[in-house]
Amino acid sequence: MTTAVPEPSHPEEASKSLPLLQIKNLSRATFTPVTLDLEAGECLCIYGPSGSGKSQLLRAIAELDPSEGELRLDGVLSTDMKPFEWRRQVGLLPPESSWWFDTPAAHFHNSMPVALHRLGLDEGTLTQPITRLSSGEKQRLALLRLLVNQPRVLLLDEPTANLDPENVQRVEAVIEDYRRQRGAAVLWVSHDRQQAARVASRSLQLENGHIRELEVDALP
Repeated sequence: MTTAVPEPSHPEEASKSLPLLQIKNLSRATFTPVTLDLEAGECLCIYGPSGSGKSQLLRAIAELDPSEGELRLDGVLSTDMKPFEWRRQVGLLPPESSWWFDTPAAHFHNSMPVALHRLGLDEGTLTQPITRLSSGEKQRLALLRLLVNQPRVLLLDEPTANLDPENVQRVEAVIEDYRRQRGAAVLWVSHDRQQAARVASRSLQLENGHIRELEVDALP
């Protein structure tokens, strides 16, 4: 005789998946405790004046600076992962990236994650000395270098700050495609209200160390 397996009392709850990134009571001296969830495929924008702690928040999430609180990726605590594993899956793109070799090409050991022309670059850019590249070229190459690792969460700190409108569009399109194709979550710092409305479904305002959620249409 077979025994029937009882159905879950709330099947709709059983089918729910965990948020991809969970942040609980994360804090530093520069901002009060932050608690939020970020779903797979979601883009959330962080808005606020210079010096409000936006970059420090991203660095804390990437575990580059000491902080208090709890971080989980797919339910796994950051403290249960090796630091390099966490930072590979929760990848930070800072405003200015470091370069260890003389040319961009030396930083890429695998195939390009995105065709260079999609970011307004060409093969010749890869062989140029880093010192001869513009800030905008380095910014786009740093994005490519980040995507090589196939991170599940992108922490983007003003990724288009040094770009003209055409290249802003290119970068936004590449990030949008990556987010959709990989189901990646994106936390995007921007000073641009119009950009926030284009790229994000939710927005946070960080000011004087305090954070609150805003409707994208309500950005100041």
